[in-house]
Amino acid sequence: MARSPESYELACGFGLLSDATRLGILKMLTAGPKNVTALCKGLRQKQPMVSHHLGLLRMGRLVIGTRKGKSMIYVCDAAAMKALAVGIARLTPRK
Repeated sequence: MARSPESYELACGFGLLSDATRLGILKMLTAGPKNVTALCKGLRQKQPMVSHHLGLLRMGRLVIGTRKGKSMIYVCDAAAMKALAVGIARLTPRK
């Protein structure tokens, strides 16, 4: 069976959601923009670990980083999160 681009994107999204630290980052960012320091404090994780996971989320286009002075401010990419949710909903059996 051939793999569709939609299936591939959904599988990548599941991979990104398969880690507790990344889920914690996404949960914190749904409450509003945060910098790495705020994320580290909220997650009780060290900066290198949080930065690593932010990098993965940015590559997966679920998080957007914007420079503000010397800091990077991170937000969830609402469109990407919605697309992932729609893809998951399509897996739900219809009655």
